[in-house]
Parts: sequence; structure tokens; C-alpha cells
Amino acid sequence: MQSEQQSNNNNQLVVQNSGSLSFSSHLSKEDEEMSRSALSTFRAKEEEIERKKMEVREKVQLQLGRVEEETKRLATIREEKEYKDALESFNEKNREKVQLITKLMELVSESERLRMKKLEELSKNVDSMQ
Repeated sequence: MQSEQQSNNNNQLVVQNSGSLSFSSHLSKEDEEMSRSALSTFRAKEEEIERKKMEVREKVQLQLGRVEEETKRLATIREEKEYKDALESFNEKNREKVQLITKLMELVSESERLRMKKLEELSKNVDSMQ
């Protein structure tokens, strides 16, 4: 009994489905116009989405270009700062070198003066002994 009832239900579904299929194959002009209108609206929306997507892509590309330029500018600034720091360090070492050379010259002069003084004293002592 149950299988008989299922068979009847299946037959009814087939009849209903075939009826709706034949109905949909005979769309009225109004239905066709609505379908065309819906398709046209869909295409217009798709084109709008594509246009906006392209606008966003262009904006992103512009922003990436700006970021790249800013990155280059910052790299140049960093290199200039490194160069300036290296030059400053070099100049500081040169100043220290000049100070050390000046001090060395003073010490050599003082040593020479003291040697001359000692030689004069020795010379006087030798002269006084004679």
C-alpha cells in the first residue's frame, strides 16, 4: 500500500513538472520583456561593478606609486644622513689627529729646548773646568 502511494506521488510530480516546463517554454511577450529587462539590469550592474573595480585598481596603483616614491625619498634621506655621520666622524678624527700632532710638536720643541739647555750647562761646566 505504501509503495502504491509513493508511485502515485511520483506520477503527480512528473505531471506537475512537465506542466511547468511546458508553461515556461511558452513565455508571454511580457515575461520575455521582463527577462530582457532583468538581464539588461544585471549587465548594467556588472559593468558598474567592473568600472568601480577598475577605479579602485587605479587608485591602488597610484597609492603604490606614491609609496614607492616616498620609500625612495626616505632611502635617500637615510643615505645622506649616514654619509653626513661618516663625514662628521672623519672630521672629528682629523681634529683629534691635528691636536695630537700639535701636542707632539710642542713636546718635541720642549725636549729640544731642554736638550739645548743641558748642552749649554755642560758646555759651561766643561769651560769652567779648564
